[in-house]
Amino acid sequence: MCGIAGFLGSAPSAEAARSDLERMIATLAHRGPDAKGFHVDRGVGLAHSRLAIIDLVNGAQPMSNPRGSVWMSFNGEIFNYLELRKSLLAMGHRFRTESDTEVILHLYDRHGDRFVEHLNGQFAIALWDAERSRLLLVRDRVGIRPLFHRRSGGRLWFSSEIKALQAVQPEQARIDPRGLVQALTFWAAVEPDTVFEVVRSLPPGHLLAIEKDGRETITRYWDWNFPECGTPVPFASFDDAAGSLRDLLVDAVRLQLRADVPVGAYLSGGLDSSVIVALVRNYTDTPLRTFSVAFEDAEFDESTHQQTMVRHLGTEHTTLNCRREDIGAAFPRLIWHTEAPVLRTAPVPLMLLSARVREAGYKVVLTGEGADEVFAGYDLFKEAKVRRFWARQPGSRLRPKLLGRLYGYLEHSPVANPAFARAFFGQGMDYLDRPVFAHMPRWTTSQRALGFLSDEMRASVGDWDAAAFYEKTLPPQIMRWSPLARDQYIEAKTLMGGYLLSSQGDRVAMVNSIEGRFPFLDHRLIEFANRLPPQWKIRGLTEKHILRRAVADLLPENILQRTKQPYRAPDCSSFFNDGVPLDYVADLLSEERIRHAGYFDAARVSRLFEKCRSGRVSGFADNQAFVGILSTMLLDDQFVRRKTF
Repeated sequence: MCGIAGFLGSAPSAEAARSDLERMIATLAHRGPDAKGFHVDRGVGLAHSRLAIIDLVNGAQPMSNPRGSVWMSFNGEIFNYLELRKSLLAMGHRFRTESDTEVILHLYDRHGDRFVEHLNGQFAIALWDAERSRLLLVRDRVGIRPLFHRRSGGRLWFSSEIKALQAVQPEQARIDPRGLVQALTFWAAVEPDTVFEVVRSLPPGHLLAIEKDGRETITRYWDWNFPECGTPVPFASFDDAAGSLRDLLVDAVRLQLRADVPVGAYLSGGLDSSVIVALVRNYTDTPLRTFSVAFEDAEFDESTHQQTMVRHLGTEHTTLNCRREDIGAAFPRLIWHTEAPVLRTAPVPLMLLSARVREAGYKVVLTGEGADEVFAGYDLFKEAKVRRFWARQPGSRLRPKLLGRLYGYLEHSPVANPAFARAFFGQGMDYLDRPVFAHMPRWTTSQRALGFLSDEMRASVGDWDAAAFYEKTLPPQIMRWSPLARDQYIEAKTLMGGYLLSSQGDRVAMVNSIEGRFPFLDHRLIEFANRLPPQWKIRGLTEKHILRRAVADLLPENILQRTKQPYRAPDCSSFFNDGVPLDYVADLLSEERIRHAGYFDAARVSRLFEKCRSGRVSGFADNQAFVGILSTMLLDDQFVRRKTF
């Protein structure tokens, strides 16, 4: 895993080009502390910061093909590189290294742009074809690794993180009002948008080609896809499908354990990470080394379940005990690395945990991320199922009571008060026949933060409608899919792709030079699961039904049958000590600073600040608004005003 950066377009001189690349890659040292590399050619520059995981000696980048006609800087891992290498050798290709990077170069020589279809991995690639004066930027199928670009000063600039783009043109760092509103609604800006003006993100599953004459072509080479309603089930039986799923999971884990360094795993205590660790134990000879987060607050803590799995598998285990004050102290550092507002503090403990992983001598960890999106594990999917059932008889008093079976892990559950539950989950019922139906309650909660925007910000975005905006990005065939498929697609494209794999994934691991790997996001497994009937994923109100069946003999019964508890951390309370705000919080959220920044209404923020300070915040809406406002102010401080933290 690494950091990449570069440009396309003429530089004043080779020395100036090298200087630009040096400044860019210096900001990405945390992504690749093991080595740096550069390649400057006429009209192009490539830079690389390396985290050495495969072929530790000979895998340096940028790397060229044997003729020196194609150069590449690559961030990520290709898990099936050994199989690809064997196939290429049989075709007459000759290799100089044992790296997965060189495999990509040979694939491009043989298949051109379609090389990407052969890759099983997580990657962001910048490839320069010198013979054709052509640049390719490519991102993995689900968006595990980031890749940003911007046109400025007659050049196209690209990098793994936005801070590298701003290293060469800091005066252009400005928060985009429309991107900010998206982030405060969907938990992340909708790609290709970002929260910064001009800066764009290459969407997952896309390839951007810039030709010699300047023409740009962006191609989607992969997407989540589902069968139309009424399509015959392509499996002999449920049990047959469960067996095939187990085989796929075993192979995905086997591939993602490939490394020339030790590989560990996160163990949350939930079903998903427990499945990954159990597969490592039962199907490989990899030594088990696991890591987890524990909290002093019982509402967030899952350490009892973590220890159940530690005893069951006999793993060597490290627990990070995370306190509220740890979260508050580390929050500014988090925002420097997320480069985006966040609505929860949950990424902070994972950032602190990745430091423990590094201290233990590990560079790679497997995680259970993605299982909830692939197998419909979230309460949102069950909630939508109940709401659709309720919508068929909107006057029913009994049907909405099914919501009481959800959110049992929350101290302040939205279903604890039946009247509140009916009012809250009754929102968006008029969206029943629209693809965003399931997500309207969540987006309505998130949008509470928009009520704190300043008049100027409101005017700049006009009468923007979140649902209408997002629906324009969806594939035209989505309404021919099952309701659950629609919900899964949107979840994968918003919360997972924009937030979980970024602010709570790549960024919090790479800050400490740790590569996270996600076996549940193997594209073969996603394609398999997407063909499953909805009732095999959610049976009644039991989530991930087929996954539980596939691994039933590998886990203790209390883990196997455990209801999903989303990972969370203390929010507002992390920023106050007995009612006294942390110094940076008091400064950034003072009326003077809020007015000067111009994003939010100072009087409204002051009222929310006082509510949080006095401990009167309990619901998601106020917590998310507070964290969203604070993280936006930190973003402004660090990137726009360029203050250190």
